[in-house]
Amino acid sequence: MESRGSVPVRPLPYEGVWRFTAPAVDVSVPRARHAVRDLLARQAVPVDGDVVQCLLVIVSELVTNAVRHAAVLSPEIAVEVAVGADWLRVSVEDNHPYRPKALERDQARTGGRGLLLVRELSREAGGACDVEHTAGGGKVVWASLPLTSPTAPPSTP
Repeated sequence: MESRGSVPVRPLPYEGVWRFTAPAVDVSVPRARHAVRDLLARQAVPVDGDVVQCLLVIVSELVTNAVRHAAVLSPEIAVEVAVGADWLRVSVEDNHPYRPKALERDQARTGGRGLLLVRELSREAGGACDVEHTAGGGKVVWASLPLTSPTAPPSTP
């Protein structure tokens, strides 16, 4: 536990890490989105509504990508939500070794822009996203966002 001076820093009541697994099938997309939304509400995370909406789109895109592109080698995916004092991070892990890249905008394609959307939503919200390899040869795709939208009006005391 860190300390500032002589006072130890204690986590806020909503801080923590939660992880759940799901089969890599289409029905897991809305289930993951609802699970994340319900988790934020249950933990009373003080997150802006705009950030929640952004996060839920990101969850949908990341789980959809894992279902569509990794299911053949990863019949199960893991979704992790980590919440800090002023940020949150969602990640989706699968066992497929392919590391996806955000495709550029191509109006002729009907799909394939999910990671681009995640990257742009994360950036606009003041966060970040990336893809990392796991020790087991799979990957984790994650996005982190601040709890407060950069475009939200300042709160008044």
